[in-house]
Amino acid sequence: MSPQQTASEPPITLPDPTRPPRPKPGCDVCEALEVQRAQAEKDGDIRRATMFEVEMRCHPKHKAAT
Repeated sequence: MSPQQTASEPPITLPDPTRPPRPKPGCDVCEALEVQRAQAEKDGDIRRATMFEVEMRCHPKHKAAT
């Protein structure tokens, strides 16, 4: 039996798509979207909360941080 080989690079960790994105610190747009997302979730409007999540993930400054 030969010894087990290990990868030379660490594994890639992907973000959990079921969790809301985190706003980029200092970005007013991301922070405003997070406030609206949290309120929609609190109100039970999951569709609207998801809309804010998608908008935050597509926000150029947020994408640059990930």
